[in-house]
Amino acid sequence: MLSYHTCPLATLGGKDTGGMNVYVRELTRELGRHGVGVDVFTRSQDEHIPQVLHDLGYCNRVVHITAGPEIPLAREQLAELLPQFAEGIQAFARAKDLTYDLIHSHYWLSGLVGLQLRRQWQIPMVHMFHTLARMKSRVAQSLEEEPSSLRLEAETEILRSADRVVASTQAELAQFQWLYKVDTDHTAVIPPGVDTAHFYPIPIDEAKAFVGLPPKENLLLYVGRIEPLKGVDVLLEALAILQKNDVLEDHPVRVAIIGGEPEAGEEEMTAEMARLKGICQSLGMGEIVTFLGKQDQESLPYYYSAAEVVVMPSHYESFGMVALEAMACGTPVVASETGGLIFLVRDGETGFHVPAGDAEALADRLQTLIQDEVLRARLGRTAAEYAKGYDWSTITEHIVELYNNMLISRIA
Repeated sequence: MLSYHTCPLATLGGKDTGGMNVYVRELTRELGRHGVGVDVFTRSQDEHIPQVLHDLGYCNRVVHITAGPEIPLAREQLAELLPQFAEGIQAFARAKDLTYDLIHSHYWLSGLVGLQLRRQWQIPMVHMFHTLARMKSRVAQSLEEEPSSLRLEAETEILRSADRVVASTQAELAQFQWLYKVDTDHTAVIPPGVDTAHFYPIPIDEAKAFVGLPPKENLLLYVGRIEPLKGVDVLLEALAILQKNDVLEDHPVRVAIIGGEPEAGEEEMTAEMARLKGICQSLGMGEIVTFLGKQDQESLPYYYSAAEVVVMPSHYESFGMVALEAMACGTPVVASETGGLIFLVRDGETGFHVPAGDAEALADRLQTLIQDEVLRARLGRTAAEYAKGYDWSTITEHIVELYNNMLISRIA
């Protein structure tokens, strides 16, 4: 398993930590339970972390490979270090006298390494993109958000060269065909999963007590990376509309934003975090909105269960792991009508869709849910039941079947 630019053990909510980290970590654990041993290779970003960690269950290892300085680096610098990373993996395999049956790579950087190892080891490779450059380019709001030409070319090469590609939804499969103009006969649609033993409904009074919220106060929750693509500013604008319309007078609301590093100094704080904090102040939302920063996985079920609504105002999501985790905790989701969220959130059943970037529509749906406790409860019950169909054990069976078919095809 290749997860070059981010470690599956990293705390969520940072610049490069999100749904992909959860995917690699939970799939690896479940593969171990299914009798599949996995070595997850990732680039070392901290010299104080041991090279090999056994934190993902029986038969599984996370192996930190030194490639360049052991610190976080920009994507442009990471691309230059791919040959070092590939050589480090091969050196580890030689030292341990290992051979692998197949490669499963994640994100385009890992995909390039996967293609190199595939050629050298003569074993099949399956790839998952998690996000697509051409989709990001369509919603980019500045030159800084535009993907590099290297990434655009790399994704096309990986799509054409990998033995199998996993798409998380039918929408992503259509994007392969529509935006990349490639044959997709080798693509399988297999969604990510959720750990229903970890994410499940906690009584709301107990969850609110855990997160320090008064029982009568409504909680709106955002969980994810802090970047323009995620549309957090649209959520803040929707809150301003609710406040202007006096909705919050009778239904007091707290908004918790989990992700990023809000306490970083002025030089270390990301431009998007600084921008969002500025918007909060200019809209008079300072007492309503709390930036909580990164949170560990152990606390997330409490936040999801304490929330009346989880909001995903993204301009693009290939799938939307946060929505699935929230639904598993029995919390309705209001999500942008984009990408995988269209398939994952069932409009009117487990939550609501709103057009991406439409603060008025978002405010309208939030108002409905804040004011209608019966509706919230109904959507939450349906969401929790629906999420059970995405349990990692079930999803991993489909991945193992894909692996077996790849190995059979190789023998044939």
